[in-house]
This record gives sequence, C-alpha cells and structure tokens, in this order.
Amino acid sequence: MYKMLIVDDHPIFRQAISGIICDRFAGSVCLEADSLEASHRIIKENMDFDLVLLDLNMPCTAGLNGLLELRNEYPTIPVVIVSAESEKQQILQTISYGAVGFISKSSSIDTIADSLESIFNGNVCLPSDLIRAPNSAPSSKSNKSCEISPEKMQLLTRKELIVLKYLNQGEANKHIAYEMNISETTVKSHVSSILKKLGVSNRVKVVIGSANIDFDTYLKR
Repeated sequence: MYKMLIVDDHPIFRQAISGIICDRFAGSVCLEADSLEASHRIIKENMDFDLVLLDLNMPCTAGLNGLLELRNEYPTIPVVIVSAESEKQQILQTISYGAVGFISKSSSIDTIADSLESIFNGNVCLPSDLIRAPNSAPSSKSNKSCEISPEKMQLLTRKELIVLKYLNQGEANKHIAYEMNISETTVKSHVSSILKKLGVSNRVKVVIGSANIDFDTYLKR
C-alpha cells in the first residue's frame, strides 16, 4: 500500500517500526537506513517514497539539521520525526521546518500506527500530551539568547531578507527559488551570505535566532 523509509541508527527500533507498519498497512514496503548519508543513497534510487520516518538525533546528525537537509533535497517526500525528544519547543520546531508530524518513541504500538494512519489521511500529527502542555521557561530563555540583533539584520540585502523570511516559514530551497523566480544555486548563495553576515553556523540557528523578527519592518526600508 505504502512505501516508507525508516532512518534510525538503532536496528532493533527499525525492525520494530517496520513490524508495526506491516501489521497495520498490509502490503506496504519498508526500507531501512542507519544514517542520514545512507538515506540519501536509498532515496536517490527510490524517489517514490510515500513517507520518511526520521530519528531526530543520530551520529553525525544532531537536532534539526537532518530534517532540514531532507526537506531541502527532497521537498516532495513527506518526513515524520520519530524521536525520544521531549522538549516542546524542539518538537514544535520540527513542524515549522516542514515535518508532517512528530511521533514519540515512547508511544504505544497502537499510537504509532494510529499516528501514521492520521498522517496518510492528510493530518499533521503531534503527541496529545504535548498539545496540552504549557511552554517551559527554559525554552524561552534559550531562544532569547539566540536572538539576532537589529544591527546584524540591517546588514542583509532585501533579497536576503526575503530568503530568510521563507526559511523561517520552513520552506525548502526549491520552493524559495520558485517563489522568487531565481535559481536554487542563487538561493544557496543567499543562505551562505545570510549565515556569514549574521554570524551563525547553520540554518537551524539562523531560523531560531530570527524567529521573532518582524520582517515587514525591515522590508519597508
């Protein structure tokens, strides 16, 4: 019925998820990758995946970098995060960066199966206890410490501001290129310039740091 790729560095967990999928979605095909690098090789050979199930933290892939990489390279393939991460802000960030859902590794077999079914029905899936939980103060402080100063924002050109605004919306490079009527290579060049001018090392940090920026104010100048 469906073709899915499970990306996780723990073989036992990959087998468990594969078993859940086969039980609930008879006839489905599950391929496995033990790293983000391996997932790229498999996806390039099988571009017809209906869903990628991605662990948030694996060796050589920390935090949201893996999600951003897959969304940028393969924007037409949906990605759901399956992770032990429990911090609310981090989980919500995965959705803003393009994931179609977040499934906790501590969930029951039925909950995991129901979550996948909900995603295939077109819904964005989040843990019910997360939705009810209040925001935590440490997360707010953490995000505040990463905020980019107005002085640095003034260094960006108008096109760089527009690119950064799209990045904040979780858009992939291909979509940004289409919306701005420029090449994907030009988008990547703008992103590199943005990172350099704002003094951040990757896209995740620049998005978190500019999360509260009023882009319309800067674009009116």
